Amino acid sequence: MQRHPGLTAAGTPRAAAAAAIVALVVVAPGVARADDWLGRDKALHFGASATLAVGGYAVSTIWLERHDQRAGAGAAVALSAGVAKELWDATGRGDPSWKDLTWDVVGTVVGVAVSLLVDRALER
Repeated sequence: MQRHPGLTAAGTPRAAAAAAIVALVVVAPGVARADDWLGRDKALHFGASATLAVGGYAVSTIWLERHDQRAGAGAAVALSAGVAKELWDATGRGDPSWKDLTWDVVGTVVGVAVSLLVDRALER
Protein backbone atom coordinates (compact mmCIF):
# COMPACT_ATOMS: atom_id res chain seq x y z
CA MET A 1 0.00 0.00 0.00
CA GLN A 2 1.37 3.42 -0.90
CA ARG A 3 1.32 6.34 1.46
CA HIS A 4 0.23 9.81 0.54
CA PRO A 5 3.27 12.04 1.19
CA GLY A 6 1.20 15.13 2.06
CA LEU A 7 -0.43 13.50 5.08
CA THR A 8 2.62 12.37 7.01
CA ALA A 9 3.74 15.71 8.49
CA ALA A 10 0.31 17.05 9.46
CA GLY A 11 -0.77 13.71 10.84
CA THR A 12 1.88 13.50 13.52
CA PRO A 13 1.10 13.61 17.23
CA ARG A 14 3.62 16.46 17.56
CA ALA A 15 1.65 18.64 15.11
CA ALA A 16 -1.60 17.92 16.95
CA ALA A 17 -0.01 18.79 20.30
CA ALA A 18 1.36 22.05 18.91
CA ALA A 19 -2.10 23.02 17.64
CA ALA A 20 -3.61 22.29 21.05
CA ILE A 21 -0.98 24.42 22.82
CA VAL A 22 -1.60 27.36 20.49
CA ALA A 23 -5.32 27.10 21.17
CA LEU A 24 -4.79 27.01 24.92
CA VAL A 25 -2.71 30.18 24.81
CA VAL A 26 -5.36 31.97 22.73
CA VAL A 27 -8.37 30.66 24.66
CA ALA A 28 -7.02 31.03 28.21
CA PRO A 29 -7.46 34.80 28.59
CA GLY A 30 -11.15 34.66 27.64
CA VAL A 31 -12.21 32.05 30.20
CA ALA A 32 -14.14 33.75 32.99
CA ARG A 33 -17.47 31.93 33.40
CA ALA A 34 -18.56 29.17 35.73
CA ASP A 35 -17.87 25.93 33.92
CA ASP A 36 -18.90 22.53 35.27
CA TRP A 37 -16.43 19.68 34.59
CA LEU A 38 -19.28 17.20 34.12
CA GLY A 39 -21.82 19.33 32.26
CA ARG A 40 -23.82 18.05 29.30
CA ASP A 41 -21.59 19.98 26.91
CA LYS A 42 -18.54 18.09 28.18
CA ALA A 43 -20.12 14.80 27.13
CA LEU A 44 -20.71 16.31 23.69
CA HIS A 45 -17.08 17.42 23.45
CA PHE A 46 -15.90 13.95 24.50
CA GLY A 47 -18.22 12.13 22.08
CA ALA A 48 -17.54 14.38 19.12
CA SER A 49 -13.77 14.16 19.62
CA ALA A 50 -13.82 10.38 20.02
CA THR A 51 -15.94 10.03 16.88
CA LEU A 52 -13.70 12.35 14.86
CA ALA A 53 -10.57 10.54 16.06
CA VAL A 54 -12.00 7.16 15.00
CA GLY A 55 -13.11 8.59 11.66
CA GLY A 56 -9.76 10.27 11.02
CA TYR A 57 -7.94 7.05 11.88
CA ALA A 58 -10.22 4.96 9.67
CA VAL A 59 -9.93 7.24 6.64
CA SER A 60 -6.16 7.48 7.03
CA THR A 61 -5.84 3.72 6.56
CA ILE A 62 -6.33 4.37 2.84
CA TRP A 63 -3.01 6.26 2.65
CA LEU A 64 -1.00 5.40 5.73
CA GLU A 65 0.49 2.02 6.58
CA ARG A 66 1.93 2.56 10.05
CA HIS A 67 -0.23 2.57 13.16
CA ASP A 68 1.49 5.60 14.67
CA GLN A 69 0.83 7.65 11.54
CA ARG A 70 -2.82 6.61 11.54
CA ALA A 71 -3.08 7.51 15.23
CA GLY A 72 -1.52 10.90 14.50
CA ALA A 73 -3.98 11.53 11.69
CA GLY A 74 -6.96 10.62 13.86
CA ALA A 75 -5.69 12.82 16.68
CA ALA A 76 -5.01 15.71 14.32
CA VAL A 77 -8.55 15.59 12.92
CA ALA A 78 -10.19 15.49 16.34
CA LEU A 79 -7.96 18.05 18.03
CA SER A 80 -8.16 20.41 15.06
CA ALA A 81 -11.93 20.45 15.38
CA GLY A 82 -11.78 20.97 19.16
CA VAL A 83 -9.22 23.75 18.88
CA ALA A 84 -11.20 25.40 16.06
CA LYS A 85 -14.35 25.35 18.22
CA GLU A 86 -12.59 26.98 21.16
CA LEU A 87 -10.99 29.59 18.90
CA TRP A 88 -14.45 30.31 17.46
CA ASP A 89 -15.78 30.69 21.00
CA ALA A 90 -12.87 33.03 21.84
CA THR A 91 -14.02 35.46 19.14
CA GLY A 92 -17.07 36.26 21.25
CA ARG A 93 -19.45 33.80 19.58
CA GLY A 94 -19.40 31.42 22.53
CA ASP A 95 -17.74 30.69 25.84
CA PRO A 96 -14.16 29.42 25.45
CA SER A 97 -13.29 26.78 27.99
CA TRP A 98 -10.20 24.90 29.11
CA LYS A 99 -12.53 22.22 30.39
CA ASP A 100 -14.13 21.80 26.96
CA LEU A 101 -10.68 21.46 25.42
CA THR A 102 -9.68 18.97 28.11
CA TRP A 103 -12.69 16.79 27.25
CA ASP A 104 -11.74 17.12 23.56
CA VAL A 105 -8.29 15.72 24.42
CA VAL A 106 -9.76 12.89 26.52
CA GLY A 107 -12.20 11.96 23.75
CA THR A 108 -9.38 12.05 21.21
CA VAL A 109 -7.23 9.72 23.31
CA VAL A 110 -10.10 7.27 23.76
CA GLY A 111 -11.00 7.37 20.06
CA VAL A 112 -7.42 6.77 18.95
CA ALA A 113 -6.95 3.99 21.51
CA VAL A 114 -10.11 2.20 20.38
CA SER A 115 -9.02 2.59 16.76
CA LEU A 116 -5.61 1.09 17.47
CA LEU A 117 -7.14 -1.84 19.34
CA VAL A 118 -9.62 -2.59 16.56
CA ASP A 119 -6.99 -2.17 13.83
CA ARG A 120 -4.58 -4.55 15.53
CA ALA A 121 -7.35 -7.07 16.23
CA LEU A 122 -8.36 -7.04 12.55
CA GLU A 123 -4.76 -7.68 11.47
CA ARG A 124 -4.73 -11.03 13.25
